[in-house]
Amino acid sequence: MGDKGRHAAIRLPKGPWWDWDVLSWNAGQLRLAAGHDLTYHHGLELVFDDPLFVSCPSSFQDPMFRAPSPDELLKVARRLGREVPVVVAFEADAGGQEPVPCLIAAERLKFVQETVLRYWREDAAPDQRFAPWVRPPGQ
Repeated sequence: MGDKGRHAAIRLPKGPWWDWDVLSWNAGQLRLAAGHDLTYHHGLELVFDDPLFVSCPSSFQDPMFRAPSPDELLKVARRLGREVPVVVAFEADAGGQEPVPCLIAAERLKFVQETVLRYWREDAAPDQRFAPWVRPPGQ
């Protein structure tokens, strides 16, 4: 079904990407955030533009990314009526006894690697940004 090379397992940049959550999700974009501890900041975002199919928990740990199976590719194509440029598959620990199978299909995927603070800080460095919900005190 299409070019197998374009549906290979994604390769993450080097880093401690243990904890993951859905940072934001709307009709045009799904952002997954990752870091070694999401309490104060994260350092990696997987940005899926035009997400078409999403099956994953809102937070998870230690995802094992792999190439989507032919059955998964067929499932997505049947549901959407066409092949999709990006299909990402992985298993992740969502707190249960067994890993959860996850699948995300989208038009595009990009990686954003930078420090994103999850709390307000007056002295944030110029190369840091704030998570969408962080506001200065009093706002």
